[in-house]
Amino acid sequence: MTSRRVMMKPLARYASLNSYIDVSRSVGIEPIRLMRSVGLDPAGMALQDRWIPAVSVARLLERSAAESGHQDFALQLAERRRFANLGPLGLVIREEPDVRSALTILIRHEHMYNEALRMNMVVRNGLATIRVGFELGEQTETRQAAELALGTLHRLLRDFLGSLWQPIAVCFTHLAPSDTSTHRRVFGPTAKFEQEFNGITFYAHDLDVPNKRSDPLMRNYAYQILDSLDLQGEKTTSSRVRELIEILLPTGRCSVEQVARSLGVDRRTVHRHLADVGETFSSILDATRAELAENLVGNRRYNMTEIAELLSFSTPGNFSRWFRGRFGCSPGQWRNRR
Repeated sequence: MTSRRVMMKPLARYASLNSYIDVSRSVGIEPIRLMRSVGLDPAGMALQDRWIPAVSVARLLERSAAESGHQDFALQLAERRRFANLGPLGLVIREEPDVRSALTILIRHEHMYNEALRMNMVVRNGLATIRVGFELGEQTETRQAAELALGTLHRLLRDFLGSLWQPIAVCFTHLAPSDTSTHRRVFGPTAKFEQEFNGITFYAHDLDVPNKRSDPLMRNYAYQILDSLDLQGEKTTSSRVRELIEILLPTGRCSVEQVARSLGVDRRTVHRHLADVGETFSSILDATRAELAENLVGNRRYNMTEIAELLSFSTPGNFSRWFRGRFGCSPGQWRNRR
């Protein structure tokens, strides 16, 4: 039986916060505390392909900009973006033969790196315009999210078109910052504020510029990767719950209530959809713990007290009893056998 799709908050990859810790410290704010204030686990930064609520990312960027006094905070993040931050999709885009096909892939498969992002491209009268918007599942400020998205898009276009390329306009719906020096450095004179949309406008003939780095043979391999990812289809409720359990376990706040809040639904909805596929929250929690425990116990970097904390057990003794019941031996015995 296939799990029915749940209306829940869209997710984004941890890669959307790439360089967040470095930029935060460079502007004098404490990134760990701010991440925890919006319900994000700082340890997840090492897991770039892990998914987190997109609204939490948007809130984190806004709080970081406000606390640091740097309205260009997200733009500083965008300056450090690379193709790799798009995950496997970046491999595909890098091998596209021209700018048009690269942008088509980027827009068509936006859900692979940020489910809240909405982009569309219109070509008319010799001009191409890419508009950017967000559907976060609830109301929140998106000024910083828009600047991160457009700054990243601008950087990707320059990777294809050369460092001297400039668009006709980079448009923002919000007011201009008090200090526009970063915007001038990144966008030149093309940044415009209080516009009707967030987006980039450039000459349509730029779309046909060939990608000199494209390799037809590598492109075939890249498409195989894309096809395999597409076959995975939409995430099921159980897979989303599992991902959130992995994120929340080290924080000590892993509960069905917290998972439900992250998904934008209530606890009963989570239970109902898991029951449709013969699962319960407890069964997924136990299976996820077991898989993580195998990896952690097999890694001698961690002692048993640290592992118990990472798996959200109240004491090492409780962890040891659970492990023996699950694997038939103590964690120490299992480690020695490995």
